[in-house]
Amino acid sequence: MESEWKDGSPMQARTVADRFERRVEMNVPDRRNARLRELITRVNADDDLYGLWVAANVNAIERLGMTDHGPVHVKIVMNIAIKLYRLLVAGGVAPGVVRNYGMEVGDGEVVVAAAALLHDVGMSIHRSDHEGYSLFIADAKLRTLLEGIYDARTATVLRAEILHAIIAHRTGGKPLTIEAGVVRVADALDMAKGRSRIPFAAGSASIHSISAQAIDSVDLGAGETKPVRLVIAMSNSAGVFQLDQLFREKLAGSGLEPYVEMEAHIEGEGEKSLFREYRL
Repeated sequence: MESEWKDGSPMQARTVADRFERRVEMNVPDRRNARLRELITRVNADDDLYGLWVAANVNAIERLGMTDHGPVHVKIVMNIAIKLYRLLVAGGVAPGVVRNYGMEVGDGEVVVAAAALLHDVGMSIHRSDHEGYSLFIADAKLRTLLEGIYDARTATVLRAEILHAIIAHRTGGKPLTIEAGVVRVADALDMAKGRSRIPFAAGSASIHSISAQAIDSVDLGAGETKPVRLVIAMSNSAGVFQLDQLFREKLAGSGLEPYVEMEAHIEGEGEKSLFREYRL
């Protein structure tokens, strides 16, 4: 009896139950932010949302041969985004919800976390224009996730802020708030240990695949001259391709340019003659 279909895919595919069995739980340091904590609790109890992440990842990885766009990706992006947001606030940068609506810094954390978690749900429909598809899925989902955490008026405003952050992460997107810029940049920073956001053919020996493997670590901290210092450790100078083709593009127009200092270092003797340090 044949074990594969004509295209080489297995006849016994992983079932929906199989994919839910190893469920990825979302968590982020809430720092006593009760609203953020409640949002994450609701997200972890939402089978419908997790199903969307599963479907997004099937489209991305199994059907298109791309990189992860599912629950692991959004969890990483959320944690990077929250850390980046807090560094900016500590450096005196005002979030949009504080500047424009007189809300609290913690409400901006809700915007950032929700947008990071929902920014790629449109991949469950299609890669093309997935940011746009994410909007109408997220709009419906946010009505449930925010209900009771905020009054109806405030929830409406926050929903608009979250949707703005989602659409602004697209190529050519122009964030109008710090929160949106944070999500845009955090999405690009999920690049450590081969987790490139640049699509490439699996198994190919191209600059895309080689550079994706060159990023060893991405570390965020307080900067010396700016609120945020980003340090990239690379095992090979090919990693510069990731920084030029992805990070530079996402940072440009994000609104975060004045607040971020970045440098990349090569680790290992073999590369020192080719490359020593990269700064942006």
